[in-house]
Amino acid sequence: MLLLFALFMIGTTFSVASASTKQASGSLSRSVAIDEGRQIFLKGCSSCHGLNAEGGSIAPSLIGVGAASVDFQVGTGRMPMADMTVQAMRKTPAYTPEQVAAVAAYVASLAPGPAIPGSEIVNYERDGSTAEGGELFRTNCAMCHNFAGQGGALSQGKFAPTLMESDPKTIVEAMITGPQSMPVFSDKIITPAEKLSIIKWIKAAQVEPSLGGAALGRVGPVTEGLLAWTLGLGLLIGIAVWLATKAR
Repeated sequence: MLLLFALFMIGTTFSVASASTKQASGSLSRSVAIDEGRQIFLKGCSSCHGLNAEGGSIAPSLIGVGAASVDFQVGTGRMPMADMTVQAMRKTPAYTPEQVAAVAAYVASLAPGPAIPGSEIVNYERDGSTAEGGELFRTNCAMCHNFAGQGGALSQGKFAPTLMESDPKTIVEAMITGPQSMPVFSDKIITPAEKLSIIKWIKAAQVEPSLGGAALGRVGPVTEGLLAWTLGLGLLIGIAVWLATKAR
C-alpha cells in the first residue's frame, strides 16, 4: 500500500509540474510573439496607425480590431499600403506568415477583438449546405459581390472584390471584421453554421463549369447584352452592305 501510494504521489506531482511548465512555456512564447509583433508594427505600421495603434488622420485605430483583422489585411497583402486614399487591393504579402502572426498577436493584446478562425472552418464540406449557402449568399452578399461571386462596382470608385480566389479562412475573417466597405456579419447575424454553408457554396462556385457556353465573366446581363448588341448590329451592317453590293 505504501509503495502504491508513493507511486501515485510521484505521478501526480510530475503531471502537475509538467502542466505548469507547458503553461509557462506557452505564456513565454506568446510574450515573445507579442514583442516581435510590436517591433514589426513600429517599423511598418506606426507611421499611419500611430505608435500605440491609436490611429491617425489617414488611418483608423487598431485597438479592438482583433487578430482576425490583421491576419486578413496583412496576410492578403492589402496592408501595408502606400496610398491610404484608395481601396486596398490583394497582392503579394510583404511579411511572412510568422511575422503576420506576430503582428496579429500584438494587436490582439491591445484589446479584445475577433480571433483568427480555427480548425472549425475545415469542416465546411462536412457540415455546410450548398443550397443554404447559396440562399444566404444571394440574400446578404450578392448585391455587392455579384450573384456568382465575381465582384462588382460600388459607389465613390470602390468595388467588391471577386471571391473566386478566396480561401475559407479569408472568407470568415472578412465576414467577422468587415474590411473596406463590407459590413460586419457577426455570429448573431450569420451563425457559424451558416458561415460554413456560405463557404461551401463559394467553393462550389469556384469550380463550377460553364455548361451553357462562354461565361463572359458571369457579371450579369450587361456584358451579355453588349455582346449580343455588338454582334447583332455588326451582322445587320454586314447584311446591309452585302445587299447594297448585290443591288449594283
